[in-house]
Amino acid sequence: MNKILQLFDEEFVIDLFNKEVLPHYPEFTKIVGVKIKPYKNLVWRVTYHVVIGFDVRFLKINGEEEKVLIVCSAHSEEPRKNIYLALEYLWATGLHDKFIDLPEPLFYSEEFNGTFYRGLRGENLLYYIRHQEADIVTEIVSEAAKIFARLHSLPNVSETNFNLENSRIKTVVPGITKIFREMGARYNNKYNDDLVKLYDYFIEHEEAYFSKGGQSVLIHGDAHPENIIRTAPNHLGLIDFTDLCLGDRARDIGTFIQQLEYKIRIRDEAWSNKMKDLFLATYLKEANLDLSADLQARINLYYNWTAIRTATYWFLKFDYNEKSAKSLLEEVKNNLKSELK
Repeated sequence: MNKILQLFDEEFVIDLFNKEVLPHYPEFTKIVGVKIKPYKNLVWRVTYHVVIGFDVRFLKINGEEEKVLIVCSAHSEEPRKNIYLALEYLWATGLHDKFIDLPEPLFYSEEFNGTFYRGLRGENLLYYIRHQEADIVTEIVSEAAKIFARLHSLPNVSETNFNLENSRIKTVVPGITKIFREMGARYNNKYNDDLVKLYDYFIEHEEAYFSKGGQSVLIHGDAHPENIIRTAPNHLGLIDFTDLCLGDRARDIGTFIQQLEYKIRIRDEAWSNKMKDLFLATYLKEANLDLSADLQARINLYYNWTAIRTATYWFLKFDYNEKSAKSLLEEVKNNLKSELK
């Protein structure tokens, strides 16, 4: 039996949490029950990639019950301790405050190669985009820009590179070799010439920036609307720190702008442009930066790279959408037509 299946057994989880979680909360006397809900449930014979939510009912000293969301991110082949270390660091540096919520690190399990943390409750930015709640989207976009600016201002000694491979386009998972191989196999190399040319461009320009002494800062590495949670009015949470690493601040900016625009413009292109401009203007003000030609060029680089990552996702996912993927690919080629060799 795959050992990860133990985390889907209520009695096992209660025993585990009594040992590892209950000591964190002296206001609770015991665990009454657990409701298990997988967010990602990829389990094979011996390997796995799971994100599991546990709604845990704790009994308080006064006899009342309180429900706490605990989440486990575990992967049989990839490190997850980096999530635990990243969360510990972010709490220690004070990113978590009365306006910003972060998942609380609880423990790391060597047995499951998984990090357990107290999750956040609320709806993500994509939820409000889909429901076209413009005022709330405006609030979240503005505050999210401030959070990323604060994250990028944290100390960034080498020990804070919690995911070294993720620091550069040329090494970020799943890797260009795997992408080219899978695209070639599925589409008989129809798109590979374009993808090779685009990735050569992205890598060349990123490496040129860092080779000239470009600044590295602590970046989220996966900045998109689903990782921003509205936990209360004017109160946001930031989640999913698997990809936290040292990199170019323009990567978070360009990635978030592309994903924000992509999700909104399906519904309203004018609204999309307005939110994109709001995010960038708020970020620059909070970070005390001017939009130099160099910064804009780097934002554009990561914007287009993110669009290509989205395109390959649509190309290669199980229920693939070649039409949507090809549209994004052509858009990026058009964006860069004057620069590609």
